[in-house]
Amino acid sequence: MREIRVGLVGYGVAGAYFHAPLIQATPGLTLSAVVTRDPERQAEVGGRYGAAAVTDVRDLWERCDLVVVASPNRTHVSTATAALSHGLPVVVDKPLARTVAEGRELVRLARERGLMLTVFHNRRWDGDFRTLRRLVAEGRLGDVHRLESRFERWRPVPKGGWRERGGPEEVPGLLYDLGSHLVDQAVQLLGPVREVYCESDVRRAGVTGDDDTFIALTHESGARSHLWASSVAARLGPRFRVLGSAAAFVKHGMDVQEERLRAGMTPDSPGFGDDEEDRWGFLGTPGDQQLVRTDTGTYLDFYRGVAAALREGAPPPVDPESAVEVLAVLEAARRSATERTVVQLT
Repeated sequence: MREIRVGLVGYGVAGAYFHAPLIQATPGLTLSAVVTRDPERQAEVGGRYGAAAVTDVRDLWERCDLVVVASPNRTHVSTATAALSHGLPVVVDKPLARTVAEGRELVRLARERGLMLTVFHNRRWDGDFRTLRRLVAEGRLGDVHRLESRFERWRPVPKGGWRERGGPEEVPGLLYDLGSHLVDQAVQLLGPVREVYCESDVRRAGVTGDDDTFIALTHESGARSHLWASSVAARLGPRFRVLGSAAAFVKHGMDVQEERLRAGMTPDSPGFGDDEEDRWGFLGTPGDQQLVRTDTGTYLDFYRGVAAALREGAPPPVDPESAVEVLAVLEAARRSATERTVVQLT
């Protein structure tokens, strides 16, 4: 079969640093066209990838076999709907939609058309999260009681842009940005959620989206997740602290793949997803701990899964229903923060 031609909508951080290099490095996929109106970005996509730069999503329908939506949150649903309506499978960056209702409608449309729809929850392929899932599956922690998970940064001066200063229609802030990853990982590890509590604040002047957010989840299993997303953490906590009946796992430092993508390293380079030893985690109990090598991070597995879904009929790498489940938790978290209450999920 000929290579699958991919049309990428958006060439900001998500498009330029994540989707484009991952698509280009995946056998069977080729970046055919990119929607961007910025002249410098247009020149880059042509020079770096040999892709056509177009200014309107309607220019993609005849140029590609797959559409990847990496544009601002407010455009996810409209762009994905248009692509599905033109008979094209779709990858949507997280969050899938602004609301559960919108997400469910996209899933319904894709199923009705018999087209693949999947969501770029790439943090399932973080090396540290892959390590944690393996340790839990091997029973090394016993029964997991509590997951503590953090995406924290120190950015006292806002960078600007819609993620920090957009109106409600833009879905700005950390809850739907980093919170999407935190909640998705928690659900993947510990299962469905029955209760949600959230504290969500704006700490910096001139910012409209939340920049300091805490989410507490009670899972149906009885396990609890405590999740932090912050741009104003002057001292970073552990990336993971997971407590079980037999042992705990503690890991500092972020997965290396994002920083290497931002530095221009290609995702098929040797050692791309390998963590440095000084950032490996520890497993054990007081007085009896062992260093645990971090499993290799494998963001490329997402797009390998996309190619397999389109060529071989394999399941998509991320079931869109699971992305709707994440949206349900995020909606409940937003309601909890607004009403200062615990929200029950059914």
